[in-house]
Amino acid sequence: MGVLDPWSEGLIVADVQDHVAGLERLERGGGGGRVFEKLLGEAGIEEFNGPQGRILYVLWQEDNLPIVELSRRTGLAKTTLTSMLDRLEARGFLNRGFDKSDRRIIRIILTDMARSMKDKYNQVSEDMNKIFYKGFSSDEITQFEGYLQKILDNLYKEHSCKENK
Repeated sequence: MGVLDPWSEGLIVADVQDHVAGLERLERGGGGGRVFEKLLGEAGIEEFNGPQGRILYVLWQEDNLPIVELSRRTGLAKTTLTSMLDRLEARGFLNRGFDKSDRRIIRIILTDMARSMKDKYNQVSEDMNKIFYKGFSSDEITQFEGYLQKILDNLYKEHSCKENK
């Protein structure tokens, strides 16, 4: 049973994120805190929040990305991303550097400190998956992730069609 990686789908996941945000609002209304933020705190990760973790997660998968590509993969607008990158850079999680072949391109590079937090963050993500899938059988998880993948594929196709017009 694989775990779907929605963040790698970039911009097409923005609509799905709206649904997740709705579920999170329901959860908060139920008396709990924001679950992911709570799990981060319990794991001793207080240096960054969930949305900043999304940026780091993408960079843990592939470091040294241009800002435009990081924006695409995180689904964050470049203006939003820039301010979040400023905060992460100020805290020592990343550096910006110019592309060697094209100085107009700014690349985002993780620091050793950020790389050292990957395992802790992955554990929090696993814990979150356990919460998501509590009470689901392996077959139900596979089926559900198949449906989500179809949704992402549909969004990707729609987004690609509109970009090509």
